[in-house]
Amino acid sequence: MTNTNNKIALVTGANRGIGLEACRQLAKLGITVILSSRDSAKGEQSKQQLEKQGINVIFHQLDVTNEDSLKHMETFVREQYGRLDILVNNAGIFPGKMDNALSSTVDTLRAAMETNLYGPFHLCQTFIPMMIKNNYGRIVNMSSGMGQLSDMNGGCPAYRTSKTALNALTRLFADELKDTNVLINSMCPGWVRTDMGGPNATRNVEEGTDTIRWLATLPDGGPSGGFFRDRQLIPW
Repeated sequence: MTNTNNKIALVTGANRGIGLEACRQLAKLGITVILSSRDSAKGEQSKQQLEKQGINVIFHQLDVTNEDSLKHMETFVREQYGRLDILVNNAGIFPGKMDNALSSTVDTLRAAMETNLYGPFHLCQTFIPMMIKNNYGRIVNMSSGMGQLSDMNGGCPAYRTSKTALNALTRLFADELKDTNVLINSMCPGWVRTDMGGPNATRNVEEGTDTIRWLATLPDGGPSGGFFRDRQLIPW
């Protein structure tokens, strides 16, 4: 694990579930964590929830599908810290859960792509130059086994294709960053008991978030361009 002193992290979609747990785990390592969410009221509530546990984070509103919101986040990070060391692209939606490839619509696919792909793409383009300049960066893209081409099934086309595309983005950036100290990886948390995963899921949020913590604090020379579950490489 790399030295986490004075590191600055941004976690998107962090007002609940895995995102909130990622904020908790990273903050406990001494990292300055920016907890972001689309809904300001919910984000502030989550910040206060962590504070009651003795964990301090910073809240800043962020809608990853809104260009003005993205620009405001960039300005905030630049003016407050001058850099960003860790980016956790966790914000995600699961539209059309009951759809199949014949019943879904382009609008449903577009909605999934806006949040699950275009948001992370924009954030990477925004903050990677800062990371390169500072000679340090760790990016974690929240993907899913449902996006694995090696194990692709029918159903949920919007979610599946958006996560497959996010994995492609990870590979693209990793290759372009191979001569830098910016490491970018995708990960699958498994089936986790969250609002998205549902109450019957087999894993708790702590288990689902462990790989985020690991990838967010990789040492220099660590893996980049990989797809991980439980800290182990899995097929694309």
